[in-house]
Amino acid sequence: MTEFDPEKFEDKYANYFPELQRAYKSAFETMNDQYDSELVHAIDQQILNESEPFYEDGDFRIELPENPTERLTAIVVDDEKLSAVLDTYVEELREQHRRVFELDD
Repeated sequence: MTEFDPEKFEDKYANYFPELQRAYKSAFETMNDQYDSELVHAIDQQILNESEPFYEDGDFRIELPENPTERLTAIVVDDEKLSAVLDTYVEELREQHRRVFELDD
């Protein structure tokens, strides 16, 4: 793997597309193993499909689309459960980005 360069991450899709795909796939698999697969799939397809990873101040941040919980229409789930699983999923994505780019603590 090429060494991670924060400046190159500004054009992440041109420079790091395979790594980004690997991070999202690994996060999906981890979440799918631990949570309701229908909910994980819905979050992946209806919320995270328009998320955006950023590298700032030495760490990754995942920006979600506006009103993420309102985007979920594929299944019925209470807001509290959705928020909890979504928060966990976002943290898993951040961890997978750190792992893929070999930036683990």
